Amino acid sequence: MSEPTDGAEVTATTTTTPLRAVLGEKTAKALATHLELHTAGDLIYHFPRRYDERGEHTDMRDLQIGEQVTLLAQVQSMSVKPMRARKGNMLEITIGDGSGATLTCTFFNQAWRERELRRGRWGLFAGKITDFRGKRQLNGPAYQLLSVDATQDEAAEEIEEFAGALIPVYPAAQAVPTWVIAKCVRTVLDTFQPPADPLPGAVRANRNLVGIGTALREIHRPTSKEALYSAKYRLKWDEAFAVQLTLVQRRARAAGSPGHARPRVDGGILAKYDAGLPYELTEGQQSVGEEIAADLAKPHPMHRLLQGEVGSGKTLVSVRAMLQVVDSGGQAALLAPTEVLATQHFRGISEQLGALGRAGEIDGDPAGTQLALVTGSLGAAARRAALAKVADGTAGIVIGTHALLYEGVDFHDLGLVVVDEQHRFGVEQRDALRAKAAVPPHVLVMTATPIPRTVAMTVYGDLETSTLSQLPRGRSPIASHVVPPERPAFLDRAWQRLREEVKAGHQAYVVCPRIGAAEGEEEEPPGDNEPARRPPLAVTEVAPLLAEGPLRGLRIAVLHGKLPADEKDAVMRSFAKGEVDVLVATTVIEVGVDVPNSTVMIIMDADRFGVSQLHQLRGRVGRGSAPGICLLVTESVEGTAARERLDAVAATTDGFRLSEIDLEQRREGDVLGASQSGKHSHLRLLSLLQDSKLITEARAEATELIGDDPDLTKYPALAASVAALVDEERAEYLEKG
Repeated sequence: MSEPTDGAEVTATTTTTPLRAVLGEKTAKALATHLELHTAGDLIYHFPRRYDERGEHTDMRDLQIGEQVTLLAQVQSMSVKPMRARKGNMLEITIGDGSGATLTCTFFNQAWRERELRRGRWGLFAGKITDFRGKRQLNGPAYQLLSVDATQDEAAEEIEEFAGALIPVYPAAQAVPTWVIAKCVRTVLDTFQPPADPLPGAVRANRNLVGIGTALREIHRPTSKEALYSAKYRLKWDEAFAVQLTLVQRRARAAGSPGHARPRVDGGILAKYDAGLPYELTEGQQSVGEEIAADLAKPHPMHRLLQGEVGSGKTLVSVRAMLQVVDSGGQAALLAPTEVLATQHFRGISEQLGALGRAGEIDGDPAGTQLALVTGSLGAAARRAALAKVADGTAGIVIGTHALLYEGVDFHDLGLVVVDEQHRFGVEQRDALRAKAAVPPHVLVMTATPIPRTVAMTVYGDLETSTLSQLPRGRSPIASHVVPPERPAFLDRAWQRLREEVKAGHQAYVVCPRIGAAEGEEEEPPGDNEPARRPPLAVTEVAPLLAEGPLRGLRIAVLHGKLPADEKDAVMRSFAKGEVDVLVATTVIEVGVDVPNSTVMIIMDADRFGVSQLHQLRGRVGRGSAPGICLLVTESVEGTAARERLDAVAATTDGFRLSEIDLEQRREGDVLGASQSGKHSHLRLLSLLQDSKLITEARAEATELIGDDPDLTKYPALAASVAALVDEERAEYLEKG
């Protein structure tokens, strides 16, 4: 790559200046291709992920597995070896820092690097320490070589000017390493004219915030740690304020939108349903039920998030809300992410309602209602019958998958939309169902993935939040254990433990990350510079191995998303009846599957699943009177991030604690929905865990500002800044959850 000085000089650079005008075509093209950076503003807002202090490099003797390091070291030896597992060669170099300790660096199919990584060269090597067969190594480290053939003393002199300075380390690409980005930023800053500060002076004064120009310079070239803190605080404030302004503004506009009040009716279906329950509601179910009932009785659409631990009784709460709407003459739609879950909801709610759900039938209660199931696999005749009941209002409760969203599914009077496992649906899908109502309906979204307070505040805006933390009486504890590769006998014991549970009359799940092997599939590296990793285990491969091996003689069935709908339903019915001992499945069983007799779950390749997913899966056992056990099988060794994640899941069943761990390990942009909105996120610095106080303060300022000036007409620069950070599509995502 050429030096970022090959472009024509410009007198002033603004946020809209194309990078090619400052850096030249070649460098600008690389930044655009690999990092999606096109303008000076894009680059200036490409903030460092961390900062190195050149005088404080890691001593090789103190390296820890999993640690991100920057090392000042010298190339000591080099070799190129053919790889057996796949085509190509591996370049292996050994580096040392003079302490006597050494480290191996590996590069796959990059033999050309041997021309510059010659013995004796000093450089800065950055990457993550991994373990391979007992040896510490860096896989494909980023590096910056110092002067050719420099001695250690000369190298030390060369970097002395950086000693103690805060050196930015940027989110980078292999073709555009962090030091190239740093040079580009310095070039842009030389002629950069910062924008007019969009924040009102009163807000800056109230919160003691530095100016935008100062913040943008100090974030890239900090003059001190104090200056860097002030810069980051100001830029975090901008991000939080933009989101909160958007949410407060949109919710204020929506507050006056018309809705249809659906108050409780004395002596209606809900009252009969409550009277027939064979158990008492928990305190949490009662209080949350009252909150929802009050919302439904208002002439403005409810927009409420119901979160609760796996098995806390969210479905029961939603059924009571649906019945309240049916009592008032409306219909309720329950949207589920999979056919398995939709069918299970239909069957379970039908059983709960009994005669109240069979109005018009011989044994039905004439004061009740009917249910309809709408899925993509319905036959033509069944589909016509279901849609007719939906259209004329005969079906008060309509349960379905995304098939509910299709053209031709018309409601008589849709009053409530319930979205189960809301994170499985996009904004457009939820909107499509809401649009089927003549008047904006009430909306209840449910999740069994607990959400930290600041995430709820930021991602779900002013969405009212209800939480069920209390499990119904009779639920049993779940013990979780990691089955590690360093103890092979543990896996044998896991299968033995499963057999013991089956012998005792219980049932089990074995979960795999995928359905089956793709034709011609081979081992592939997860990245350009990482060693080969075998494909994840598949249901269709594991099931026969278990049937012929450790689980021989047990009744084993297979369940995954590609099975025909009638076959999936038949498998689930057999399992629920106790006709199947072991269900080998994908994550199709992650939510909603309720078989109280299931007491053990073995999750294969558990490190391939996320924290929340593991917590959800684990919730399928221990749903009856017998205690549950969940075994997390992994090849991840101690000291790796993957293993630490599994150890954390095994250590607690507190979903809120696990949600924080999950958040700590995910990019904020993912949490804020960048991947779901399909847009490049500009939210770079805000930490929903660490910046809760700042987010709360930003909400307060936003509420006051919007209260005085709903459209921000007095602050056009602020309105433009908000639009740049939170585009309209993102605003809709944030508001709707």
